[in-house]
Amino acid sequence: MKKNTGASLVADTLINHGVEYVFTVPGAKIDKVIDELDNRKDKIKMIVCRHEQNAALIAQGIGRISGKPGVVLVTSGPGVSNLATGLVTATSESDPVLAIGGNVKRRDANKRRHQAMANVAAMAPLTKFAEEVEAADSMAEVLSNAYRSANSGRKGAAFVSIPMDVSTDETEFEPMSPSIVTKMGHANIELMEKLIEDIKNAKLPVLLLGMRSSDDPTVAAIRELLSVVKLPVVETFQGAGIIPRHLEDTFFGRVGLFKNQPGDLLLDKSDLVIAVGYDPIEYDPEVWNKDVNKKIYHIDSVLSEVDNFYKPHVELIGSIKRTIKKMACMLKEEKYELSDENNKFLEQLKGKFENITKLFKYRDNITHPLQLMWRLRQLIDDESFTSIDNNTLITTDVGSIYIWMARNFKSYEPRKLLFSNGMQTLGVALPWAIAGSLLNPGKKVISMSGDGGFLFSGQELETAVREKLNITHIIWNDNSYNMVDFQQVAKYGKSAAVELGPVDFAKYAEAFGAKGFDVKSPDELESVLREALSYEGVAIVNVPIDYTDNGILGNMLLEGVD
Repeated sequence: MKKNTGASLVADTLINHGVEYVFTVPGAKIDKVIDELDNRKDKIKMIVCRHEQNAALIAQGIGRISGKPGVVLVTSGPGVSNLATGLVTATSESDPVLAIGGNVKRRDANKRRHQAMANVAAMAPLTKFAEEVEAADSMAEVLSNAYRSANSGRKGAAFVSIPMDVSTDETEFEPMSPSIVTKMGHANIELMEKLIEDIKNAKLPVLLLGMRSSDDPTVAAIRELLSVVKLPVVETFQGAGIIPRHLEDTFFGRVGLFKNQPGDLLLDKSDLVIAVGYDPIEYDPEVWNKDVNKKIYHIDSVLSEVDNFYKPHVELIGSIKRTIKKMACMLKEEKYELSDENNKFLEQLKGKFENITKLFKYRDNITHPLQLMWRLRQLIDDESFTSIDNNTLITTDVGSIYIWMARNFKSYEPRKLLFSNGMQTLGVALPWAIAGSLLNPGKKVISMSGDGGFLFSGQELETAVREKLNITHIIWNDNSYNMVDFQQVAKYGKSAAVELGPVDFAKYAEAFGAKGFDVKSPDELESVLREALSYEGVAIVNVPIDYTDNGILGNMLLEGVD
């Protein structure tokens, strides 16, 4: 009988689970696994990255965009420890990732040896699942359980540690394939009837759409519901794009971070909040439900994380899609409509939402964030400009850019405008764009970052160029960590430890084989963006940005918002 090695079981089990890419930084403790993957390169592709953190973030991007676990493979010691930021980001933001890390031989696990580390102890607090494979016999089952854990319930990262000798040991056990998962039905019908009755009796019911409501089937169900009854909607940042253009009259913006948006006014006035796929890590309920005076229904596939400020009146647990579709049928039979009084309030609020950007002022010699966003949005909407369209993926880094984009950039398709909302991790934009470009061969992907965040992962430009990807990365450049800057000024009247030196990003791009562009004034913005977005390959656009209005982001309190 043919015997498998632990390493061959890794490769074949991943293939059986439909894994197409493995993102890796190689090393001696995982070289047998790498060799087996290389022997199967017609079925699974390894992509060598420049840093383990970025490899994990690319895998997270695969998980976020596709809904299936991205896979990262690293060596022992610092290879594993460098995964930490990527894995905690994936777990906090419910993105499925399977991480595999090498370790020393089992006999050396408790000795002071080169790159010996307690892998599982290090990774357990950052992941949903963390185990070390103790024998080749259990390799396939541990990997399969890790994959299942990453991709079920509240999704996140799973970690498997493989001692070097386990990867070379032989076993008669075979690689595993995934089992068929039973699909959930809609939530309890009696509880749904209670929700319908409460909607009918509420003064102002509001849909709060969160991260777990952004998959395509659930989005289709939500849109069907809103075509039946025009309930007002707010999105979290990770819920961006759920509301399409033809239902924009129901949309009152995105909420998160600071309580000072039109959507916050809506939540304040609402007496019934229907939270769909919402996770408290997206927007602290202590901020939007400080007085604990709202009736809350929690619609999700997982139980809520209950705290003093988020205590759902009823939890409707089941398939979110099926629950929402059933709601649409039940409300259609009731022929429910909002009252004239509520419609008048919503009309007034819509005016505030549409006019809020008039608070900002443009300057002649430097680009304002809104100018850059509006110009990009116009290019996306310009049907004669064929490089990008409404399905173009845009990945956004953390920093002041994240607040401006999350609040103000219009997106009409789910998971096409991506943010790191749970950990607010710097450096995610380019790795996620790499993931998006791999999943959409040839199609233009746009990523954005500040100058600070870009250099957290900028070395992966070489990876993108090597893989012949089609990415335009736009840098909002102000030579500082500006999100920290404006918050320090608000707290202490001054900033400290936020200034950065200048970088010639166009030359930086060219050093990696990418194309570099500079925007020297707002007048050049459209022409440079058009040229960069038309370029087939990897391009960097450096845009000096005017963050003069950043202070307004944190203190722009609207009437009726505390």
